Amino acid sequence: MGLPKIGHYELPQEHELPAARAPWKVAAGRAALLIHDMQHHFLDRFTPDVAPIAPVIEHVGRLARHCRAVGMPVFYTAQEGDQDRRDRGLQADLWGPGMSWDRQPIIPALAPEKGDHVLVKHRYSAFQRSNLETLMRARGRDQLIICGVYAHIGCLLTAAEAFMRDIEPFFVADALADFSRERHDMAVRYVAEVCGVPIGTERLIGELG
Repeated sequence: MGLPKIGHYELPQEHELPAARAPWKVAAGRAALLIHDMQHHFLDRFTPDVAPIAPVIEHVGRLARHCRAVGMPVFYTAQEGDQDRRDRGLQADLWGPGMSWDRQPIIPALAPEKGDHVLVKHRYSAFQRSNLETLMRARGRDQLIICGVYAHIGCLLTAAEAFMRDIEPFFVADALADFSRERHDMAVRYVAEVCGVPIGTERLIGELG
């Protein structure tokens, strides 16, 4: 039970990404950025200062700065520490009691800025028990750029639910981290085949303009 320790692995590169079934192109006037669960508790499991987590932090930071600069909304998810067992639900059966309050904060390198939106994370998908969709619709946004951890759990389920809400997901493959390269690749393949567009940080920033 609980999260595993995560060793080094190299992130997928743009030329390695599977082709998406979806024909969508990201647009700065339609998209919002979601920075998913970049809290101390989850990042503590990685080997620090090496791939995957070191370049992921760098790429997420680049995405956040660029999206803010072009006027896009930036959303964060963050689970709460010391959750009541009744609130945590079935997640406790798979992952244990969750984080303590002292490991709850988002890491300083990616700290939210004025105007960003921090959503309390309750379940795998960022849409569950949150007003993410409402906030997006109010801002005329029907595309969601997803980065953060973990690719095959919350990030994947958020992409799938976005699709089911008619929001186009873009899965930034080199701005996501996971338990292993195998699981990372599985998540990217699933999104490409079923619900979204895998893309690299450099290409995404270029397409946003």
